[in-house]
Amino acid sequence: MAAPRWDTDFGAEGGLFRRLRAAAAGDWAGYTWHPFVQALSAGSLPLPAFQTYLVQDYLFLIHFARAKALAVVKGESVAAMRDKAAAVLAILDETKLHLKYCAEWGLSEADVLATPESAETVSYTRWVLDRGLHGDILDLEIALVPCTVGYGEVALRILADPARQVAGNIYQSWINTYAADDYQAMARAAAARIDALGVSHGGEARFAKLAADFAEAARLEQRFWQQGLDAAGGLRPAGRSA
Repeated sequence: MAAPRWDTDFGAEGGLFRRLRAAAAGDWAGYTWHPFVQALSAGSLPLPAFQTYLVQDYLFLIHFARAKALAVVKGESVAAMRDKAAAVLAILDETKLHLKYCAEWGLSEADVLATPESAETVSYTRWVLDRGLHGDILDLEIALVPCTVGYGEVALRILADPARQVAGNIYQSWINTYAADDYQAMARAAAARIDALGVSHGGEARFAKLAADFAEAARLEQRFWQQGLDAAGGLRPAGRSA
């Protein structure tokens, strides 16, 4: 079996997801191969950068669950509503695991819960909810999918990075989480759902707006990574070409 490819493994050829990814190629690459990600691959990311990211990611997950709950309301069928209801519960369970993971990095639950949302976290999560409140299920899923699929692609890009550090990389557990078969399957399913909704919900006629939203989500993801580097004193690892 061929190894997964980060550039072709998500979505069907000619489907809406790949078309959106191609239309936002620059923003997408800036997200999935951000200097933060490159530093994770190299094992050189400053610890304060990762700790800041972990705390804000916990706060992000809370709103991600709310957005998935909104997808229950917006769901196009009972089957879709069941799937999204299960996703809400899964994310809420993930928040408990995330707090345990934070503790492994020297961040107590009290510290995490006492930290306010950053401007980057607020802008990203409220934008996602706004798209869902004002649009239909396709609008909401377009706002959500860059997070789910993007992390899957990030992991594959790291695995394909010839300069990545494996031995002694303190971030390997994080990489393993998103490279795992179960997460990769979830990311592929999320891309396939965008393809299906594109057919059922007029994706072709709405492509320009959907592409703009997809690109905006990628830019918001870039800023989410960047806040970690900024917290570490604005340190930016030397970027390598994609």
